[in-house]
Amino acid sequence: MLKMKIRVLVAKPGLDGHDRGAKVVARALRDAGFEVIYTGIRLTPEQIAEAALQDDVKVVALSLLSGAHNTLFPKVVELLRDKGLNDVLVIGGGVIPDTDIPGLKASGVAAVFTPGTPTGSIVDFINANTH
Repeated sequence: MLKMKIRVLVAKPGLDGHDRGAKVVARALRDAGFEVIYTGIRLTPEQIAEAALQDDVKVVALSLLSGAHNTLFPKVVELLRDKGLNDVLVIGGGVIPDTDIPGLKASGVAAVFTPGTPTGSIVDFINANTH
């Protein structure tokens, strides 16, 4: 039986102009065998949710450096759920204070990866939490 590749959308919500980390993660996921769709920078939560729907992804990986993660990450989760994408795994990464992580998880972000996280940890988390 042919195993389908896990499709991951890597997105940068908000006004961040720096996407090196997102590109590193996207490349690592691709190298690990995932099908990766990178949306580029400066997307609205609505654009991200629509892209997730149109591209039939299993994972949305959000990257943010601007400090707006407490607003933008939960908004993306809300919009995904509004579109019926209840089984899409949402993860986040970027410069996010440890004190903000519990609130993000409570909003539906499954995991938050901060600077210095080995990309293998992200790969392992996705593999362990998608079906």
